[in-house]
Amino acid sequence: MSERDLPAGPCPRPEDVDYDLDRALSSVVFLRTRIPEDALTADVLGTERSGHGVVIQDSGLIVTIGYLITEAEQVWIIDKDGGAIPGYAVGFDQASGFGLVQALQKLKAPPLPIGSANTLSSNETVVVAGHGGRQDAVKVHVAAKQEFAGYWEYMLDEAIFTHPAHPNWGGAALIGPDGTLRGIGSLLVQTSANGDNSESNMIVPIDLLLPVMEDLQTLGRPRQPPHPWLGMMTTEMKGNLVIINLVDGCPAELAGVQAGDVVLAVNGQSTDDLATFYRLIRGLGPAGTDIPLTLLRHGETVDVVVHSVSRYDYLKKPGLH
Repeated sequence: MSERDLPAGPCPRPEDVDYDLDRALSSVVFLRTRIPEDALTADVLGTERSGHGVVIQDSGLIVTIGYLITEAEQVWIIDKDGGAIPGYAVGFDQASGFGLVQALQKLKAPPLPIGSANTLSSNETVVVAGHGGRQDAVKVHVAAKQEFAGYWEYMLDEAIFTHPAHPNWGGAALIGPDGTLRGIGSLLVQTSANGDNSESNMIVPIDLLLPVMEDLQTLGRPRQPPHPWLGMMTTEMKGNLVIINLVDGCPAELAGVQAGDVVLAVNGQSTDDLATFYRLIRGLGPAGTDIPLTLLRHGETVDVVVHSVSRYDYLKKPGLH
């Protein structure tokens, strides 16, 4: 998670918005986390991570993107004055990707009111802001609101895509025209139109946090049963669904799935795109459900049954320091 130079996109000015810009930007803090070397996510996401978070309560509760704090044994919060205070990972929602952090000391950062992404429309001008004030904030427009499926068994029915891209997107705030928090930055995505390649940010709508926020604060995870987890990384490639990697010791590996296998069907229903693949799996039941897969391997059809699990059971519990 390295910092990159800011984009050429314009920084917002107070006269550009109808709210207190500097106060809103001061709600965005910087996060640094340390993760044990033997954690499930250490190899892919690293043992030292950094990004942003947004203060949403006077108590010092912060919302961020979950991959910054998953399995964290240490969390440090940097406020607008550069002061570092300890915090801890409160909870993580795999379905949305949101994470919550609690500051252990008083923060010099006001809470940013929570709004809704539902009212955002295409081409609407908004601000994507990281920690650092106006120089780390960018005026952007809503390029699209559409489905997103990621190779790591992740799917949103509707994500927000903004352009131009903020280069330090992880945990950045999407601030709406009224100065409320509308979403949290998750990814940098490549888009191609008319032969030109460009970069956009994928933003998780803040509306997905509200139904699970109380559970995350009290239980560390949503109360409802999680989706099945197979431990596969799958991508769309030339009209096929190809398994590109497996988590060591994951249910798919134990069932005999191999990297390079092509997914043909789930429980007898054919699929060649990620979103349909995930919907077919989740339609069979929660974590613990057996998932029948039909695969193509070296020109031959292979049938396997993966006994799914909850990914939460494979993750280290956050530490308190």
